[in-house]
Amino acid sequence: MTTRLLVGPFNRVEGDLEVSLDIADGRVASARVNAPMYRGFEQILQGKQPHDALVYVPRICGICSVSQSVAAARALADFGGITVPPNGQHVTNVILATENLADHLTHFYLFFMPDFTRPIYAARAWHAEVERRFAPQTGEQTRTAIAARQRWFTLLGTLAGKWPHTQSIEPGGSTRPVEAAERIRLLSRVREFRAFLERQLFAAPLEQIDALGGEEALWTWQAQEPMRGDLRLFLGIAKDTGLARLGPGPGRYLSYGAYPQPGGGHEFAAGVWHAAEAQLGVLDPAAIREDATHAWFADAQASRHPLQGCTVPDADKPGAYTWNKAPRLAGQVIETGAIARQLASAHPLIRDVVARHGGNVYTRVLSRLLELARVVPMMERWLQALRPTEAWCNPAVLPDEGSGEGLSEAARGSLGHWVVASRGHIASYQIVAPTSWNFSPRDAAGTPGALEQALVDAPVQPGETTPVAVQHIVRSFDPCMVCTVH
Repeated sequence: MTTRLLVGPFNRVEGDLEVSLDIADGRVASARVNAPMYRGFEQILQGKQPHDALVYVPRICGICSVSQSVAAARALADFGGITVPPNGQHVTNVILATENLADHLTHFYLFFMPDFTRPIYAARAWHAEVERRFAPQTGEQTRTAIAARQRWFTLLGTLAGKWPHTQSIEPGGSTRPVEAAERIRLLSRVREFRAFLERQLFAAPLEQIDALGGEEALWTWQAQEPMRGDLRLFLGIAKDTGLARLGPGPGRYLSYGAYPQPGGGHEFAAGVWHAAEAQLGVLDPAAIREDATHAWFADAQASRHPLQGCTVPDADKPGAYTWNKAPRLAGQVIETGAIARQLASAHPLIRDVVARHGGNVYTRVLSRLLELARVVPMMERWLQALRPTEAWCNPAVLPDEGSGEGLSEAARGSLGHWVVASRGHIASYQIVAPTSWNFSPRDAAGTPGALEQALVDAPVQPGETTPVAVQHIVRSFDPCMVCTVH
């Protein structure tokens, strides 16, 4: 017998999310993911001057507004043929990394770990310790992480004036120069955050975490002091609860490349990791299509590239069940996020755990935590590379006609902006956010999106109305629904 269960709205999620589950024999048989709140930024931007996008798009989201700014600035830079000087590149990377790492920290301490304080886990040996550390609002580590996050964000006061909705990022770089004395204060704040991570999250130097060369090394390290540091505790919980068997991904992982460097290349490489072949494919943005078959949008074509994108609401469309379109890369379902970045950049630990277990709740969360350890030392290098007497931004006048593509990596994964201008005004502006990829509906062929696939076979205990396994799977992708339904 099959029954239907509607889970939502989800708490501890940015925006509105509902998931419709068909349950059979105590397992999820199929799932449909609904982003129920339409906001219309792509329509709002039409008719505005191209540069105005930098004012509007940060307002899409209150927790990843910098990510939207960076993608918009890159789209306008591509449109205008504008290059960014090294100082501007480094400062933009620091600004973006500050937000991305704050999101990783927030996800682990405030969104993901509190689910393990639920009564369903009361009999587990670690439950009392998890309550002590991660209970919402009162947990010791929860309070410590909130304080660290607050101090971390003061970086953006110096670099960008404020957060969220930062306005210092431009197509040509950053409008906020950093003086030599300010650089010292910024480095001090980054090192303060490093100290928090090394004391509380990892209980080890960041470089030691980055140097873990595979899963065997990870578990050897964890076994030395299983309760010391929050990563070790998470690993013990992951093994005890079988998180490596929960929420399998599609096996294809997209990264646009994170933190570009002067002279070319990225700190984290671009590409598409194919898990079945253990190979990194070349990224072809021209192969991106958005399918609106099951979205509440009128669209005569089965799928469109974002440069030809169409956003016309049709709330009564037959067969539709979400405001999210279905992005596909060469017709394939894609997963994106920290796990994709670490696979594309060939980190041996993540490639090993994904080869052993695939993409799942365990490997997604582990990838985010590893990224915290990897990016903080990068930020230190970028700040040290600043040259106060050199240019920070190349100003330029945007042309009246043309198009541009802006690809970036937000905390949750690959974010793209595409702009088309005509007669000095925006004719079309399309955005494909990370959660658009991960939480996409079925496409014209009926193929479910990444989360819809990941939820299949998740256990549902008798009497559960918000199944804890479903909660773990959804949160492992760290959804940002307001970006999805922009």
